[in-house]
Amino acid sequence: MPTLRLFAALAALLLTLPAARAGDTATVEILGFSEDGGIFAFEEYGIQDGSGFPYANRFYIDTTSDSFLPGTPIRVRIDDEGATLEVARQDAKDQGQSVISDAELTPGFTAGWNAVTEHSADPHRMMVNPRPVEPPIDEALEFRLEERHLQQPENCEGMGTIIGFHLLRVGTAPGDETTTVHEDATIPSSRRCPLGYRLTGIQTYHPQGGPAVFAVLIAIRSFGFEGPDHRFIAVTGQL
Repeated sequence: MPTLRLFAALAALLLTLPAARAGDTATVEILGFSEDGGIFAFEEYGIQDGSGFPYANRFYIDTTSDSFLPGTPIRVRIDDEGATLEVARQDAKDQGQSVISDAELTPGFTAGWNAVTEHSADPHRMMVNPRPVEPPIDEALEFRLEERHLQQPENCEGMGTIIGFHLLRVGTAPGDETTTVHEDATIPSSRRCPLGYRLTGIQTYHPQGGPAVFAVLIAIRSFGFEGPDHRFIAVTGQL
């Protein structure tokens, strides 16, 4: 009887504890750069919190202008809990082949990467060696991200302070200047009422006969159904 009473007490305690709540964090896959470095592509995918719907998004970016290629991003969501993630990803992949085929893309080099679960890294600063060469033959590549309060979009009213960001490339050699790589003037609706950002990764590519390029991956923390969600964007440019 004492054992039964103990189990009953534990069961009652568990019923009083708050349910674990969490949004969804998309998985990122680097698709790569075009041979000349003019295009950078990546995919994010996952299961949407709350609905359970699978989704897959593909982003194709002109690295010279840091703008999306025509007809992109490609966004697929299957509004069916029984649908598989593989079907959503294949649909997005099929659509992307008309932009540039996966076979024409090369991953480049992952110079730095911090998952959204990383607590020991600085979420707003990342400095890397652009290539895996020791001793380094390149200057260090450093980026800093500053969060900024911007005018709240109408669709985000009542959701707290909505955040934009300013991305800086910091000079690492004597005489180098710090330059602005990206600065939000407004917040795109695709970011879904962002609560904050963190630097996630730096991808570099050195094409033969052309300028080297970079892509900075940034995680966006935004409102989700069961908790904050994480989605990703990339800012590109030449080294």
